[in-house]
Amino acid sequence: MTEIDHYSILGVTQNSSNDEIKKAYRDMARKFHPDKNPSPDANAHFLNIKKAYDTLSSPSERRTYDAS
Repeated sequence: MTEIDHYSILGVTQNSSNDEIKKAYRDMARKFHPDKNPSPDANAHFLNIKKAYDTLSSPSERRTYDAS
């Protein structure tokens, strides 16, 4: 199984601030939310975006992710 890079999913860098990560998440969520996007893949994209945001928006989870 290939590990998906959370930074790439959100289109941010490892040096991005929490505000930049939040903005990227909101932009991506609007684009791929299943209620707004009729694509059959929208739900899977949205779940990846949500997981990336949940990991990167938590300081402790982000440190653990960056260390791995």
